Amino acid sequence: MRRERFDKMNVVPFIDIVLVLLVIVLATATFVTNQSIKVDLPSASSKQNEEKKSINIAVDKEGKYFYDKEALTLDLIKEKLLKLDPKKDIISLRMDKSSEFRYFVDIIDILKSKNFENISIITKK
Repeated sequence: MRRERFDKMNVVPFIDIVLVLLVIVLATATFVTNQSIKVDLPSASSKQNEEKKSINIAVDKEGKYFYDKEALTLDLIKEKLLKLDPKKDIISLRMDKSSEFRYFVDIIDILKSKNFENISIITKK
């Protein structure tokens, strides 16, 4: 029995795998960029504008709470948050990275008790 020399490598299976991976990447990339369907909405004479309030809550490294750049206690922030509409208003939460985690939990607990739907946690890239 004679052995043949290994001179060539069969690259066809490798090309097949690369093409399948390329198709997967291209298919998922199009879904990521097209997250919404563009629709030209009709106009109506009884149109009502929904005003959404954007509220910024911040906590610095010492644990001081800020409600729209105004330093307040946690109780005053709770009172103001309970007056807002949890379905319409947008809450942006900014935390100092060296602040204690309990300050974050305190704010999230208030937001969760009122069932806020639009909460964003602001971070830096």
